Amino acid sequence: MFQKLSRCFTIPELRQKILLTLGLLAVYRLGFAIPLPFINQPVMLKEIRELAQSGEGGGLGQVMQIVSLFSASSIGNSTIFGLGIMPYISASIIFQLLGSVYPPLEQLQKEGEAGRRKINEYTRYATVVICLGQSYAWIQALSSGFGDGPSFLLQGYDGFYYQVVCTITMTAGTILLMWIGEQIDAYGIGNGISLLIMAGILAQMPDALIQVVAPAFTQGVSLGSDTGIEKLLVLAGLFVGVIVCVVAITQGQRQIPIQSAKHVRGRKVMGGQRQFLPLRVNQSGVMPIIFASSLLMFPMFLFSWLSSQWPDSRIMANVAGSFRAGDSFVYNVCYVALIYFFCYFWTAITFNPKDMADNLKDYGSFIPGYRPGARTASYLEQVMVRITYVGAAFLAIVAIVPTIISSSLGVPFLVASFYGGTGLLIVVSVCLDLVQKIDSHLVMRNYPGLLDAER
Repeated sequence: MFQKLSRCFTIPELRQKILLTLGLLAVYRLGFAIPLPFINQPVMLKEIRELAQSGEGGGLGQVMQIVSLFSASSIGNSTIFGLGIMPYISASIIFQLLGSVYPPLEQLQKEGEAGRRKINEYTRYATVVICLGQSYAWIQALSSGFGDGPSFLLQGYDGFYYQVVCTITMTAGTILLMWIGEQIDAYGIGNGISLLIMAGILAQMPDALIQVVAPAFTQGVSLGSDTGIEKLLVLAGLFVGVIVCVVAITQGQRQIPIQSAKHVRGRKVMGGQRQFLPLRVNQSGVMPIIFASSLLMFPMFLFSWLSSQWPDSRIMANVAGSFRAGDSFVYNVCYVALIYFFCYFWTAITFNPKDMADNLKDYGSFIPGYRPGARTASYLEQVMVRITYVGAAFLAIVAIVPTIISSSLGVPFLVASFYGGTGLLIVVSVCLDLVQKIDSHLVMRNYPGLLDAER
């Protein structure tokens, strides 16, 4: 394995891409050491830690952990990269969805590279607008001390002018992250945005590991204790099991047999070969989990705000509690239902059976037993619906594992999400994609891939 890794650096083009990618990721991590100006960092970090500890079973602390997980950020530290890459992801999702319902954008998508560049330009503009709104809302929350505490802005620097400076600083930080992601896409190796998210998750994993291991040195390891050996064994088993399942589902394909028609050219007969059309089991990737978790934040915030407006209303407080991540049955049911919905929704956007059937027809290929055209498109859609059901079930299980483990074993949500759930799913998926792209460079030069046997 080390010989294969060293071989990557012997290819000048691949070495340049890898070093550039590592350098840009280092710049991304350095940004988290640069705090926002005019913020009382010690007081704010203490308050954030208290919120996180009080919200392990749900609430604002856990919501902030989920946001940090999916946005490649650490919003509680209030650094220049505090918002992470989530505004750019949100803008991309908006234009992706609009492209299926808004005819002008749909027409741009069909114009090839020129249309894609135009959509990317619109996405950048939308990212700036979203950044300004989210950063100003966060600065306002710091100014008000989260509603019931002292301001986290330094005394004398809590005026409107200083708030605008912090807002512009956080916006510029997210724009820089967007630029870093695009430079990795253009000149580096791998998907830039996905690598930023993975780097953010890996940077927080040591903290999660410390939460598990540190008590074992101070309190000892025994059965039934807070640091019981059974909990460590369950986490270790989940860590291995999730990796195996993620690799299996991510690489899993439904191979549709395809027969190409024979063509006579001169004295030669071309075609007539039997091939396979691969359909991925998990066509939507990790996007349904991101959508579902983001959408479920709004009911909790809405009903929590309503219960604060009417303190005597216990109904609103109970409803807000039912939408908090943890052992809430209502939350878990809604979470699974939304994952299924977004799996089918995202697959319907990214997978067009009619276009695929038309392409097969144009290339003179067909699926044995099905007529080209509408009948082939109907068959492909039927197959995709069935395999998407399996992929959605896998994503739902991975998504609710952290909440179940956190509530049943008393393990911190941060630990459960990294070593047995969504965080591990993102890391493994991005690593598989990165390995495939490195393999493509090696195969072009007649080298075996990183996971292939030596020839």
